[in-house]
Amino acid sequence: MIFPDNKKTARGSILLIYTGGTIGMMQDPADLTLKPFNFKQILDAVPELGKFAYKIDSYSFEPVIDSSDIEPSLWQKLAFLIYSQYGKYDGFVILHGTDTMAYSASALSFMLDNLTKPVIFTGSQLPIGVPRTDGRENLISSVEIAAAKDSSGHALVPEVCIYFDDMLMRGNRATKVDSDNFRAFRSENFPLLAEAGISIRYNTGLIRQPDDWDGPVRIHSGLDTRVSILKIHPGITPQVVRNILCGDQTRAVIIETYGSGNAPSKDWFLDIVREASSSGKILLNITQCLGGSVNMDIYSTGKALKNAGVLNGYDSTTESALAKLFCLMGQNEDNAWVRSRIEENLRGEITK
Repeated sequence: MIFPDNKKTARGSILLIYTGGTIGMMQDPADLTLKPFNFKQILDAVPELGKFAYKIDSYSFEPVIDSSDIEPSLWQKLAFLIYSQYGKYDGFVILHGTDTMAYSASALSFMLDNLTKPVIFTGSQLPIGVPRTDGRENLISSVEIAAAKDSSGHALVPEVCIYFDDMLMRGNRATKVDSDNFRAFRSENFPLLAEAGISIRYNTGLIRQPDDWDGPVRIHSGLDTRVSILKIHPGITPQVVRNILCGDQTRAVIIETYGSGNAPSKDWFLDIVREASSSGKILLNITQCLGGSVNMDIYSTGKALKNAGVLNGYDSTTESALAKLFCLMGQNEDNAWVRSRIEENLRGEITK
């Protein structure tokens, strides 16, 4: 853990991007309904930001997008926006609804390559205009993290992250776990990158570094969304399994299994898995558990999946696995190439 030396940090410039979500709502005094407010007035709404002396510009999507309506096309717009403005800012803060924030953060982590600047997702459980909002602190700390540099002038956190309730998490490691409490996100399989208290303490040994600090950021904008998710459950039927694993419009399937990667050992189930694998489908094993990893060498049911051609998702979140498949499949139509990359640790998303 280190504390950044603000005296050595140059005045930062931050682009604040508002996609939608609870954080950007304020109560209309006339009808008391919640409505998006003008983010050009952000310093008026959160005057504490002015104390940083950062240059803060804002960009708001029009119309703003409810988190439940997020589509991959928004990820492409966000990636292109950051790419086009990359040379003008020291960091980026994206205000986003919480329901799909982990999906969006995961997607951008794979779409932006050789990232040398922070991209911090944040939001809130209560609108920024209400007295007990968590949005104000989430926003203030996210901006501070996005501008933080070390003594060499490099960004302290050159990653796509989620900041929520005093915790900075790697974006492709986080998942939403609570709809009612301020601590809405957890990173069960990877430690926090930073924690905010009186000061912000950075766990520098865990923060990923770019391949080339002086090299350009690269963007992978192509996304292939032909991915389905099969959640294994007691009583699952052959028809459901076949429809998902062997569907004509499906190129890859994430299989959410029990425990360390187990699934039914019945002949009909394994026969369908083999059929799907033989037809060229990309099959990826992800555990349903919040914590822990897939290990298909422990139990016979896991070994049967491995022998049938199912790949190991290790300790990946479902959100991260989905985004990773979208991105890899968007780069190459050859399923064999995707299979050769899917088990690699590309952005710190898995532990092997």
